[in-house]
Amino acid sequence: WFDGVPPLDSSPYMSITASVRTERRKDVPAITHVDGSARLQSVAAADAPLYYALIAAFFLATGVPLVLNTSFNLAGMPIVETPLDAVRCFLDAPADLSL
Repeated sequence: WFDGVPPLDSSPYMSITASVRTERRKDVPAITHVDGSARLQSVAAADAPLYYALIAAFFLATGVPLVLNTSFNLAGMPIVETPLDAVRCFLDAPADLSL
């Protein structure tokens, strides 16, 4: 999935950037930055068993062995820290609620 990646168990803090293989970019466009890179975070079964199981189930269902983890904030704003921040972020976010 990625080029030039050290062992994936070595990035529990989202501190590795790697190039998404060209042939995989169509499969994971949401994680692929404009320069073709992605920021990686490893998940160990021992550290987060439920999250690990979710990723494994997603892989079985889709053939894609990863999920997207993103920050909870709007562009130019700090990351949500409190319930009030979360409500403000939600209310300030553009949303398309049409069905």
